[in-house]
This record gives sequence, structure tokens and C-alpha cells, in this order.
Amino acid sequence: MTKPTLVYTTYIRSTPKKVWDALTQPKFTRQYWGGLALVSDWKKGSTWDMATADETPEIYTTGKVLESTPPKRLVLSWIDPENRKDISRVTYEITTVKDTVCLTVTHDRFKAGSTMPGRVNGGWPRVLSSLKSFLETGQGLAAANCG
Repeated sequence: MTKPTLVYTTYIRSTPKKVWDALTQPKFTRQYWGGLALVSDWKKGSTWDMATADETPEIYTTGKVLESTPPKRLVLSWIDPENRKDISRVTYEITTVKDTVCLTVTHDRFKAGSTMPGRVNGGWPRVLSSLKSFLETGQGLAAANCG
């Protein structure tokens, strides 16, 4: 059985720096990722968490920063905190195409038998649509709140 590679591409009327900031700054991620904050210093080898903004945050996803080249490329390990052996990889690639930014997100390297592909396959399109709306209009989509 082959392991899936999930690839999502969106074009955003923005700049690479603004897209990078939206991906890496909690004050922005909360606006388009259903209120969740992505928290890290985004340096290679650092931990990152996707968590609620509560005083006692609930961590939804965690991992390590595998590569960080602002504002072009960010590669993360993606770990289910309820099953820490379920590790995959997410790569964000940011390129400029004329007056827009092309953001490609690749989620791959799933472990054999992982339930992660089925869980994230519907989530990535909602999050990326919400990110695009946030960057272009200042407001994310309510659809990103769907589990």
C-alpha cells in the first residue's frame, strides 16, 4: 500500500512576508485557523504547537521545525499528541507569481496505518481558504472552525 501525499495549492493576493507572518504568528493564525494559535520561535529544531488560546491551552497538534527559510519555506513534523507515534510532515512553500503569492502545502510521510490522512484531508482546504480570505479581506472564514 502506498502512502498518500496530500498537496494543496492556493494563490493569494499578498506578499511572501505577509503569508509567512500569517503562518507563523499566533495573533494571525487565530484569525483564520478556528481560533487556534501556532506557537514557536520557528527556528530549525524548535518545537511548535497548535493550541487553544486559553490560560491552560489544549494542544491539538505538535511537532518540530525541520526547516525554516523565511519567507520561502517552512517544514514541520506533524505529531498527533494523542498518538505521538503518528508522525507526518508538512511543507509550506511560498513563491511569487506576478502580483500574487503561490502557497503550496504538502502533507506527506504518513506512517503505515496512520489515520492522519483522512483527518487532515478535509481540514487543509478549509484552513487555506480561510487564510486566503484573511489575507485578502482581513477576515477568516467560519468554515475553518469545522473539525
